[in-house]
Amino acid sequence: MARRLILVSGFSATGKSSSLEHLREPEKWLYINTEIKDLPFPHKFKECKIYDPKKILELFDAIEANPQKFKGIIIDSLSFLMDKFEEMYINADDVVDTRAAWADYGKFFKDLIFNKIGKFQGDVICLAHVLDFDDPATLTKKIYVPIKGSLKNQGVEAYFSFVVSTKKKTLMELEDYHNDMLHITEEDEIEGFKYVFQTKIDKKTLGERIRAPKGLFSIKETFIDNDCQVLLDKLDKYYSN
Repeated sequence: MARRLILVSGFSATGKSSSLEHLREPEKWLYINTEIKDLPFPHKFKECKIYDPKKILELFDAIEANPQKFKGIIIDSLSFLMDKFEEMYINADDVVDTRAAWADYGKFFKDLIFNKIGKFQGDVICLAHVLDFDDPATLTKKIYVPIKGSLKNQGVEAYFSFVVSTKKKTLMELEDYHNDMLHITEEDEIEGFKYVFQTKIDKKTLGERIRAPKGLFSIKETFIDNDCQVLLDKLDKYYSN
């Protein structure tokens, strides 16, 4: 199974793609681009652009035939991949049986997670966009990665061991969270804000689906640098103890 299966979720322009910039040995990472956009930094990832969602399954089959080629895989983004599946295989004019098409939607997602990603022996990082809505039943704001069909109630996040949320926070909001994984740069000081990972739910984010093993992060580490390498290092230390 995947060594580390991480979901980086967040609203647009909150630092999801930027969090990949400092991954070590980038030439050993496969970057699967489903959004057909450029990363916001120069990189040395091996990049593969996916125009047809079903092609990603074939790509993982090729990876399985040569498992030592990559130490990690990035999917950017899971949201666009599933949106594209809906567009091409459910809403297309030539689709006759939409009920069967929605069943295929759920099967495709589970096949990708369990039979493809799950069999890869390295680290897997998936990026995903979120939506929010006010839940009148609980009087809280729910924030989640949207997915449709039979998967909707369970949610995307349920399939991941680690879920962090990208946020744009003012430096004043971060004053009580100083820790070894949160570095305020000169640029941050000038701009007055910082892009971060939120690692734990707090009283303002009860409706989010952030997830981590018990004791991985302290209260002070609720906000850390939006850096996937820092997250991987933290996980390695946690599981080596």
